[in-house]
Amino acid sequence: MTPRDRDPEGRARNARPRDGLGRPLPYGAEGVPRQPEGLVRAPRETLGEAQRLLDAGMPFHAHEVLEDAWKSGPDEERALWRGLAQLAVGLTHAARGNTRGGAALLTRGAESVASYAASAPPAGLYGVDVTGLVGWAGELARELRRDGAAVPAAERAPRLRLSR
Repeated sequence: MTPRDRDPEGRARNARPRDGLGRPLPYGAEGVPRQPEGLVRAPRETLGEAQRLLDAGMPFHAHEVLEDAWKSGPDEERALWRGLAQLAVGLTHAARGNTRGGAALLTRGAESVASYAASAPPAGLYGVDVTGLVGWAGELARELRRDGAAVPAAERAPRLRLSR
């Protein structure tokens, strides 16, 4: 039996390799590189890296990038970053075949992004396409509820910003 991987403080780490959708693979398997945790990026850098990962069909990894912004960003932007992370996780679940969970997270993420847009000045949105994302999430959630079938992550990835 392989001992659990622990950090210097004794907390468990999950060092297992992961596939492009974040599913754990057996120890020793070749996975995709993980995103570094706790990395603080500028908002536009965060959006660019998350978009690159979404376009590559790796929404789980995009969620990790967006989650760092959610945890490290200013309080008044938390709804935006939380919502974007939830959209990425929703796409992850949809691509894995968990259509019910995917639809729920897409809906929750769209609500968070929309709530941020309602209270934020336009200049504070970093070019995030709020209207497009809310529409994309609603359409994909309806499709998942209707069809109950997994979707290809890269083909269904949203555009985060109005212009790149």
